[in-house]
Amino acid sequence: MILTELRLRHFRNYQDLTVHFAPGVNVLIGHNAQGKTNMLEAIYALSLTRSHRTSNDRELINWQSQSATISGIVQRASGRVPLELQFTKNGKKAKVNHLEQARLGQYVGQLNTILFAPEDLSLVKGAPAIRRRFMDMEFSQMSSKYLYNASQFRTLLRQRNKYLKQLKYGQQHDRVLLAVLSDQLAAYGAEVIVARYHFLQHLEKWAADLHYQISLNQEKLHLAYATQLKVDEETTVEAAYQELLKIYQEHQDKEIEQGTTMYGPQRDDIHFIVNGKNVQAFGSQGQQRTTALAVKLAEIDLMKEQTGEYPLLLLDDVLSELDTVRQTHLLTAIQDKVQTFLTTTSLSDVARQLIKQPTIFEIKNGTLNKEEA
Repeated sequence: MILTELRLRHFRNYQDLTVHFAPGVNVLIGHNAQGKTNMLEAIYALSLTRSHRTSNDRELINWQSQSATISGIVQRASGRVPLELQFTKNGKKAKVNHLEQARLGQYVGQLNTILFAPEDLSLVKGAPAIRRRFMDMEFSQMSSKYLYNASQFRTLLRQRNKYLKQLKYGQQHDRVLLAVLSDQLAAYGAEVIVARYHFLQHLEKWAADLHYQISLNQEKLHLAYATQLKVDEETTVEAAYQELLKIYQEHQDKEIEQGTTMYGPQRDDIHFIVNGKNVQAFGSQGQQRTTALAVKLAEIDLMKEQTGEYPLLLLDDVLSELDTVRQTHLLTAIQDKVQTFLTTTSLSDVARQLIKQPTIFEIKNGTLNKEEA
């Protein structure tokens, strides 16, 4: 999967820019606040219909304009695919092959991306919500079924939480509707939980090998899915549904008292175990960074395994956060494998030696200039 062309109109600090990218490593170099991260944000948004930096789409529109458009040409194994995403102050529209998609969920998966930014180093030591978001964002690109089930679960969760609050404060008294919502939530929750378990099993296969290499054959990584249900390789969606529904029924009074849903995938987590110890609680910063790097790199192979094509890799100023050993493993792992977009204020000697024939663009005040070889 290659992004051959990208056009930005009124997006952030880009007024009207068209750029053609190389299939290998594209280096976006420049001082801070010139538009490097905006460029990666545009590629990410073209992939997932949303920014990784803000939940307010209006921030993506240049302040002098009423709308912003990101369009691109993706070269896939099946052929050339034009994509377009338009942000307006009233919402957004997505097109594939110039045809508007009825739902954004139908669009996601046309262009797959993996983003690795300095904040992703907090994947291991950060709050559980970060890891849940990681699972939802990455697995949704690999499976339209997961995307649909996770979306339905979130919608029902909001409805159920609202109704639990109404019951708590005596604004509602009908528990029949609560039973219906519980049944539906358990059905979609079971789908999400079982899918997460299996995706993490596959992710561990790739991450464990990478972690072992980066730690110089000294550390073994295990990813443990922390969920309130009893889940293993034999667990069916039906069994998970029955177990989750039983939990909702048994703890109904408690949840009404709290005014919120206390059980389900919205409470799940990932535990990173290195040499038998929880690296989140007991690992050094170096071990935590190695784990985060191994997991992010493992996504590349997992996505290839699940979709049949390698994704794009977006590296947003991450080299400055890694030591020489981890930089070397990162750049070696991506070489000749995935189209990569790397932002930096300056390219280190290590990077220059390891990256084969990089295509370098200088970014200044929302303009791009390709460096001549």
